[in-house]
Amino acid sequence: MIGDLGARDATELAELVARGEVSPTELLDAALAAVEARNPAINAVVLMQEGVARKSIAEGLPQGPFRGVPFLIKDLGCEAKDFPTNNGSRLFANTVYSQDSAIFERIRATGVVTFGRTTSPEGGVGTVTEATVYGGPTRNPWNLDHTSGGSSGGAGAAVAAGIVAMAHGSDGGGSVRIPASSCGLFGFKPTRARLPDGPYAGEGWAGMAIDGFLTRSVRDTAVMLDACEGPDLGAPYVAPPLGRGHAAAISRPPGRLRVGICDTTFTGDRIHPEVAEAVRATGRLLESLGHVVEPARPAADVPVMMRAWTDIVGVGTALSIRSKLGDRPPRADEVEGVSRGAWAHSQTLHPTRYLQAVGEIHAFGRQMAGFFDQGPDVLLTATLAEPPAKVGRFAPTTEDYVAYRTGPQGIFAYSPFCAAFNASGQPAASLPLGWSADGLPIGVHLAAAYGEDELLISLCAEIERAAPWTGKRAPMAG
Repeated sequence: MIGDLGARDATELAELVARGEVSPTELLDAALAAVEARNPAINAVVLMQEGVARKSIAEGLPQGPFRGVPFLIKDLGCEAKDFPTNNGSRLFANTVYSQDSAIFERIRATGVVTFGRTTSPEGGVGTVTEATVYGGPTRNPWNLDHTSGGSSGGAGAAVAAGIVAMAHGSDGGGSVRIPASSCGLFGFKPTRARLPDGPYAGEGWAGMAIDGFLTRSVRDTAVMLDACEGPDLGAPYVAPPLGRGHAAAISRPPGRLRVGICDTTFTGDRIHPEVAEAVRATGRLLESLGHVVEPARPAADVPVMMRAWTDIVGVGTALSIRSKLGDRPPRADEVEGVSRGAWAHSQTLHPTRYLQAVGEIHAFGRQMAGFFDQGPDVLLTATLAEPPAKVGRFAPTTEDYVAYRTGPQGIFAYSPFCAAFNASGQPAASLPLGWSADGLPIGVHLAAAYGEDELLISLCAEIERAAPWTGKRAPMAG
């Protein structure tokens, strides 16, 4: 019998099941008890389907690497017949799907026991998770006055609180890495198209969005990525093929790497001193592991990329709203202020602007590819420019969508690093390697060249072995 999932990772829980020391039902009971005890304070788990979970156990779980481990999927994407969704929005509340998505089918085949969804901002737009449809913000288990991040903020909070050992997320501008940084977890964004999008989408946000996972350990992410990677039927494009896979990569050292370190933003602006010191400390750790660490900063056009990202996501948000409302403007009782602002912004764009913005994103990707081709193997930065923000600071109430994203106090100023690698399609990861003076997690960000997922995750595993973070527990985790 297990009383609490605690700080165990999913691999350890699966091993307990395989040895017969605990049953899938006992693990599910522990997760459900944790939801009851902890979720009221953090508001991370929604749309629970306990009956579906118990039925899956009774019918026999697949003999996958995570057989019997409780699991949660994000309330955005990851379409599944047995799991209705709100997509973070009152407009899409209780949407039911007719078939399972490819990513959900592959997740299910690992043997996990999915029992609910986790909160997301409306349409996945934002670095916080404070959607009206959930009746209140999602809070950080390390300090309830602060955000757990976004858009996979519910996933990050649920894992950090010890409700589950890992959870599904997705990342279109940092939405796995930002909650990983905010909640003291590991978050990895694979190379563009490494994971399937179908059949409900050909690509997300012009290829910038991709699924991912919030985990306690590098090994959990590696095994889950191996289980889910590869195109689905009819995928419009595919990622470069892997070698032996992520799990094999973490068992061997990455070799001596050239690491570029940037303790400012990509435009040279200062970041919070505690965050900058976490970056420098990681640089010193990498030097101690034998890597060559030197200052580096990409000479890529970040402002143009950010505006292109803003326009693409604005058009995507408007298209989603249009699927429900047709051509009429959305009302305040239907969607959040930021989404109404995105809809209004999309109406101001020239019909050719979307393709122009996609071209700018592609040009930025070539600039970043040139940086890695002529420079470091890996780039080290912060994940966020400061520790986790307080709840309410980025509440999605404003209708000034452009300022919300690109203004001097906007989201890009708070998160100036992550979206660059959604635009370039390159793999990137947030590692929980720093702490603020008041006890909040600080994530450190690593990125590699396009297709070099195995090299990057190998380095992440080497860092984890040298400076372990698995086992640290947020106050909400008991």
